[in-house]
Amino acid sequence: MGLENEDNVTGFLIQGFSEFAEIQFPIFTLFLIMYLIILLGNVTVFAVISSSSHLHTPMYIFLMNLSCLDISFTTNILPNLLHVLLTQHKDISFVGCMTQMYFFGSFTCSEFLLLTAMAYDRYVAICHPLHYVLRMSLRNCAVFVAATWTIGFLEFTGHTVLISNLSFCASNLIEHFFCDVYPLLKLSCTDTFNVELLNYIEGTLMTFNSFLLTLISYIFIVSTIVNIQSSGGRSKAFSTCTSHLTCVIMFYGTLFSLYMRPSSHYSPSRDKFFALVYVVMNPLLNPFVYTLKNKEFQDGLKKLSPI
Repeated sequence: MGLENEDNVTGFLIQGFSEFAEIQFPIFTLFLIMYLIILLGNVTVFAVISSSSHLHTPMYIFLMNLSCLDISFTTNILPNLLHVLLTQHKDISFVGCMTQMYFFGSFTCSEFLLLTAMAYDRYVAICHPLHYVLRMSLRNCAVFVAATWTIGFLEFTGHTVLISNLSFCASNLIEHFFCDVYPLLKLSCTDTFNVELLNYIEGTLMTFNSFLLTLISYIFIVSTIVNIQSSGGRSKAFSTCTSHLTCVIMFYGTLFSLYMRPSSHYSPSRDKFFALVYVVMNPLLNPFVYTLKNKEFQDGLKKLSPI
């Protein structure tokens, strides 16, 4: 990936939350509890769906993959952050930093595609219910899932190659709690135009197109729901997509705030806040948003529970 560059520093320092030096241990405790809840919630979702044959439908298969993404996503960042908070050893190797950034970007791209596939699934289920079995067969569902992971991991390769070949001579202190694109660009003493251009091009192709497809799906969904005669029918149809819509709003809201702007507008304190919402809160809430009022899932949970 072009990680060997003699002009590069050998490692970086993760700033973390050193501005709150007096409360490092309470912050560590809070993040540890949240990380354990994220693991418990998403592992439970994965276990219930994988072990319940009546949940082997496209909607739940997508949800199972979302749980895998959330587990992978937080595990890529939080254990190292917890180590920094507990030991105050902030160093991370150059290769380790590039690896963390690559997986962060790859999981993010995969989630864009997965949420788009979930929106399409709800569109077919509500707008074309008679064609649902054909359009969303398990074979087609497998294709969607495979494309989600494959494209996600390929899409961020270019960013990683370009950033790993930059020269970092200004400083080695990353003003963030993990290795992210904009904090690294701020440390470069070489021209970052190519990276930013690629970011805008791929951001437009991936982020905007995924958002547009999701938005179009929901325009048709809402239009169909409004035309349903009975209030009970409207309520039932809308309830099948409210969980996904909630997660979409949280996901795109934080991502647009973080990345849809020039690197010159980078603000460490603001970006840390939005990154916390994205990295911690979304994976924490997703299992509860999707399963809290889901009778089919709760039935599967009761069958799995030994009590």
